[in-house]
Amino acid sequence: MTSQKTPQTMKPATAAKKLGVYLEATPAEFQEGVVSRDELNALQADPPEWLRDLRRNGPHPRPVLALKLGISIGGLARGGITEALTTAQVEALKAENPEWLRQERATQAEVRREEARLKELKDSGEQPSAPAKRR
Repeated sequence: MTSQKTPQTMKPATAAKKLGVYLEATPAEFQEGVVSRDELNALQADPPEWLRDLRRNGPHPRPVLALKLGISIGGLARGGITEALTTAQVEALKAENPEWLRQERATQAEVRREEARLKELKDSGEQPSAPAKRR
């Protein structure tokens, strides 16, 4: 007896997350069905127009917004950004450059510097010391 392999499927929310798009902005047929691994691979390899448009113009999910703004997802929440934004809205926010965004970018830059310092220490075999305290 040979068993028939069933294709691996995922919920639309999982597929949207893997594609980097906001689920509520996807077509109804995408939101209502299930997505197989093969279908996901096909969407990634040769994205249809709706997917290219969503990636280009949004609205974008929080991880993509955070990346585009150069801050953390937590920074979005602290800045009061709770809904998906379009690319035009992201660009307007970057042009406005409010105080909270400048602060979150500075925090993110500090986090990256510390991560790089720890990686360098790890690579050299030294024991990490506590980071210098800010005053």
